[in-house]
Order: sequence, then C-alpha cells, then structure tokens
Amino acid sequence: MTAVSREGDSAKAIYTVEQLSDRDEIRAMLSQERAYSAYALAQLDQRTFYDAEWVLSRGSDGEQALLVHSYGGLGPALFAIGDPAALDVAMGLHPGARFSFGSLRMEHRPVVEKHYAISRPRTMQRMQVTAESFHPVHGPAVRLESGDLSLINKLYSQEGTATAYRAEHLEHAVYCGAFVGGQLVAIAGTHTFSRSQRVAVVGNVYTHPEYRGRGMATAATSAVTAELVRSCDLVVLTVEADNSPALAVYEKLGYEYVCNMHETPLVRKEPVGVLSFARRTMATWRGRKVGKEVVIR
Repeated sequence: MTAVSREGDSAKAIYTVEQLSDRDEIRAMLSQERAYSAYALAQLDQRTFYDAEWVLSRGSDGEQALLVHSYGGLGPALFAIGDPAALDVAMGLHPGARFSFGSLRMEHRPVVEKHYAISRPRTMQRMQVTAESFHPVHGPAVRLESGDLSLINKLYSQEGTATAYRAEHLEHAVYCGAFVGGQLVAIAGTHTFSRSQRVAVVGNVYTHPEYRGRGMATAATSAVTAELVRSCDLVVLTVEADNSPALAVYEKLGYEYVCNMHETPLVRKEPVGVLSFARRTMATWRGRKVGKEVVIR
C-alpha cells in the first residue's frame, strides 16, 4: 500500500471515501461478482436506485470497497463488496441504520463485527439458476396477487412472527403459492426483483407446519423460478450451508453453488452515531480540497 509520511508520525495509509451516483460505474464494480452482488444489482433499478447510499472507499494503493445502505423494500439493508480494510473505513464513517439486514462475504465478518452485532453468524450458500440449468417440478402452485394479501400474511404468521405485506410489496415481486381447500399452505417469492436490471433473488419460502413434507414448497419455488428465468439473466437464492434438505430441493430445481457468504440481521454497536459523525466531520475537513472524505490510518 502506498504510504505517506506525516511530521512526527510513522508512515500511514490514506483512504478517500465518496458517495457514487453513476450507475454504470457502480454496475462495473458489482459485475465482477454478479451472483454475490444480486441484491445491489437489482437496486440499480431506476425505481429503487435513489433509495440507497452507494459509498466507495478507496485506498492509496487502489484497493477499494463498496458499501451500500438500502432503505426501501421490506426494511433497511446493507451490502458490502471489496477489500476488508477499505470497507472498515467506509463503515466507520457511514454505519447506516441502527437495525438492518446484511449481505456480506466471509472475509468481511471480522470488520463488520467491529461496527455491528451479528445475530445469525451461520455460513450461507449463494446459489444460481439459469434457463438452461432449470429443472421445473410441476405441482399445485399458482401466481399470487394483491387479492391474496390476507392469506399471505396469515401463512407467514403461523409460527408467531407477525408480517405486514402490502400491495406494493407484491407489485414489484413474484410470489407463488399452493392451496388446499382454499387455504394457502405453501409459498415462495422474491426478496428483490428488477425487470429493468433482469435480476431476482428468490426467498421467503415457507410451508404451513401441517403440510410439510408434501413437496408443496418445492412446487411453489419451481413456479417462482419458472417466472423469473423467462425475464431475468440473473436468478439466485441463499440457503444455510448445513440445510441438507433445502440444498437437495434447490439442486433438484437446477440451482448451483456459487459462493459462501453471510446473510444476517445487524445491529449497529454505536446507537446514537456521535462517533461516526465526528469521524465524518474530520474526514470531510481533511478532504475539503478534493471534494471527498479522507481518512489517514
């Protein structure tokens, strides 16, 4: 890393931090790891792009990290890609919401844990399916619409976790479900879906406890996937690495392993944000001549 000498100090590294607004520049960075970056690529949609902060941290030797804070959808989310040391600098200045949901590479965890409490440290697998690899499983699953909202919320709340899906959540998503006697008993959908970016992340797969083991969630996931591979170039999902039954189902449908990662709720350790504000003020002052935040370490 290029170092600079400061009077009375040992050699130190310089990082510049700035917020990006050029979607093509951001896309080029994300496209280096497309399957891992699916959430952020979908966020490039014109409808959602400005619901996020795109923070680039670059070291004096060219190492860089992109930190994305999204505030749309079902709640605040955080995505990170790139060099851990550069990411540490970005998180120190721009920690984001107090509570969020993080998508992180395995090597990011030590840095992330300096700034956030991680409540689900399990290893996850990112899997990808294409129109060519997809193997549909036919079953009693149909596309769900806004008229099914009450049934969707009722199903997801079966085990005590209240949900509040609204019409706009389905308007820009794909959800399919299986019914028995007019009751919605299995469902699968998308965490994010962008027609313009041709990207989707499959998730929210759930089956009523009384109907498990009958292949209904598999049929729902297959139906969602069938819809998505017709309109998307990138279709992925994330599953716990030790969840053998789920892995078997997704592999049966044609999903293939891409990488390990963390997907976890995050709680910022600095609740008020005073320290990050002070760091940001100092960094802004240092970088006033170049129009960027500057951190010296």
